[in-house]
Amino acid sequence: MIDVVLPCLNEAEALPWVLTRMPEGFRALVVDNASTDGSARVAADHGAVVVAAAARGFGAACHAGLSAAGSEVVCVMDADASLDPAELPALVAALAGLEAGGGMGLVLGRRRPAGRGAWPPHARLGNAVLARSVNRRAGTRLHDLGPMRAARRAGLLALDVRDRRFGYPLEMVLRAARAGWRIAELDVAYRPRTGTSKVTGTVGGTVRAVRDMRRVLAEAGP
Repeated sequence: MIDVVLPCLNEAEALPWVLTRMPEGFRALVVDNASTDGSARVAADHGAVVVAAAARGFGAACHAGLSAAGSEVVCVMDADASLDPAELPALVAALAGLEAGGGMGLVLGRRRPAGRGAWPPHARLGNAVLARSVNRRAGTRLHDLGPMRAARRAGLLALDVRDRRFGYPLEMVLRAARAGWRIAELDVAYRPRTGTSKVTGTVGGTVRAVRDMRRVLAEAGP
């Protein structure tokens, strides 16, 4: 069984589709980040394990989910129906190939827009700028700091990622690269999300995310 960490803040509308698409052999851990729309109840009704993350923040939810997971390999993905859980087995297979020669690996889903409005221009531009910054600092060749990921749980926890906001995904990549991990991308479809967007669908949300990530880059040094 592979645990799938799904950080969740008010995703009651999206969760039924996401959870019914979870592949066999994958267990959903919905990390409720103080939702007010009944997300935790919806998740439980659809068979997910619900993990409470009282501290607000995307990184706080991810960390709570990783801490609660029990599988050797874990996946992380958004709970807003923008990503299809049916693609997770391909990421896990790619991880196995990446680690076949020894060492640790991290596989990121490279988002490919699949529908009008799936990835607004302002969000795509901000992501591209940040990816280039990571590449310069870490020697990677990434195109996307994608939210669908697969790696070994123990390794992720050992990275000791500190950010508890939107900088968490970027810091994970930086720390993994500097620890000598192999990092690869795999194309995944990126759909228009269900419900109200908190990040990519709004300029303000994108600005907050980029600000958090730039802070992580600054703290990481050259």
